Amino acid sequence: MLTRKLMIYRLDKRYMDMVLIKRIDFYFDRFGYENTLYVVEAVRDRVKELGLKWVIVASTSGATGLKFVESLRGLADVIVVSYKSMDRSFVEKIRELGGLIVENCDTPLSNPRLKQARDTLYLMGQGFKVAVEVVLIATDLGLVKIGADVVGVGGTERGADTAIVMRAAPSNSLLKGPGDRRPVIREIIAMPRVKMWWF
Repeated sequence: MLTRKLMIYRLDKRYMDMVLIKRIDFYFDRFGYENTLYVVEAVRDRVKELGLKWVIVASTSGATGLKFVESLRGLADVIVVSYKSMDRSFVEKIRELGGLIVENCDTPLSNPRLKQARDTLYLMGQGFKVAVEVVLIATDLGLVKIGADVVGVGGTERGADTAIVMRAAPSNSLLKGPGDRRPVIREIIAMPRVKMWWF
């Protein structure tokens, strides 16, 4: 079992209103599905620490989404997102356990206007780009509240290898709009150090 510690430090007296938070995050030496169970556990721990209400998971077949729904039942609402139709057996199980399903959705970062943003997110890895994108999708659909801190989970090829805490925002606010309605990456929970390049 992996353990996490949350440490809060008070800094110099000049900065008494400032707090430093020290957490344990996960960085994997390779990308891919073999990291999935570690990501599930890391997300579960962070949801408990921060009291987060929503976790949005990319899952093409539904298999990865089901793992998160099973682990987070009673702790957070899990939204499972796929750009195509998921395996029906996974969809049924996810729904039975209270998860929400989003299938056959548009991927906002595929829009040519957002190519620079997409390519910049790829610097952090395929899973990172996907984790951001599923949060944008869930917000666009009105499934999470704009401005709420949520967890986004993505992967490289299959499974999950990346998780972030992000301020939810609609995709049309990615490059413009008032600061309080724009997406913000708050924390990295897990991420592979080695990336797969897609472009």
